[in-house]
Amino acid sequence: MSNPILGSTKQLGNSDMQLTSIGFGAWAIGGGDWQYAWGPQDDQDSIDAIHAAIDAGINWIDTAAVYGLGHSEEIVGRALRTSSSKPYVFTKSAMTWDEDRKIVQTLKKIRQEVEGSLQRLAIDAIDLYQVHWPVPDEELEEGWATMADLQREGKVRWIGASNFNVSQMERALKIAPITSLQPPYSMINRSIEPEILPFCQKHGIGVINYAPMHSGMLTGSMTKERVAKMPDNDFRKKAKQYQEPLLSRNLELAELLKEIGKRHGVIAGVVATAWTLHHPAITAAIVGGRSAKQVEEVLPAATFRLTEAEFDEIGAFLKEHLSA
Repeated sequence: MSNPILGSTKQLGNSDMQLTSIGFGAWAIGGGDWQYAWGPQDDQDSIDAIHAAIDAGINWIDTAAVYGLGHSEEIVGRALRTSSSKPYVFTKSAMTWDEDRKIVQTLKKIRQEVEGSLQRLAIDAIDLYQVHWPVPDEELEEGWATMADLQREGKVRWIGASNFNVSQMERALKIAPITSLQPPYSMINRSIEPEILPFCQKHGIGVINYAPMHSGMLTGSMTKERVAKMPDNDFRKKAKQYQEPLLSRNLELAELLKEIGKRHGVIAGVVATAWTLHHPAITAAIVGGRSAKQVEEVLPAATFRLTEAEFDEIGAFLKEHLSA
């Protein structure tokens, strides 16, 4: 199964879903009025971005109830109603919010949460329903049992984990199979390499990594000036990788990726995404887009692959500069 623009697809874990190697990430389109926002966002730009991704052949969208406190799911739902085709829809549970818009993490309300997500997305069943964070840890078993019940009832087709460690996945597996894990993974954050990725390979758990460009840092368009001008409601402004001395180091890495990208006529973000897809445990990568233009720039990540020489070139830089 292949698309001339987006290349071949890959099976996600134990599911019947064949995914394009990149999917549309809907975190940033949640808007600016919540705790982990990316700053203000125009809803029509968001819908145009989703349509651009679907029209190009991207066949899955990843969102979460908490993105924009329901707003991202609503925008995805609106975009799907006017879409040329219907992609797989993935969303997440276990991060709720109260009347004051304060985020509450619990695995005890998943049954109520799924109803809200289905309504906002305006779909009959969620293709992949994921526990966003296993917090609090002592509620993991209860939450995962509810996820398995929802799958049996047909409200969700497959169930996945996000941000789980190995021991948490082991506990979940005693209750029901895990179709996929969604962890952060980029050149800047490689914490899943020693234990988590080998565990997923061993147990047939698909991996869809988020933040392959480390939340925009490795797109090639980030600068110190742009970081300084970020609005206060952009969570990245306070993130440690956007502070010195790490900021200068990360931008130096982005320059190397730009250099490699120029050889092939692609942006640095495409190279950064391809680097994550080089790992055999990775099924596909989540790529965000806040406008149709951003989507079009990163579409080549679906088919672009690094040569071994280029992969080693990046590896040498990472060993020298990011070994700590």
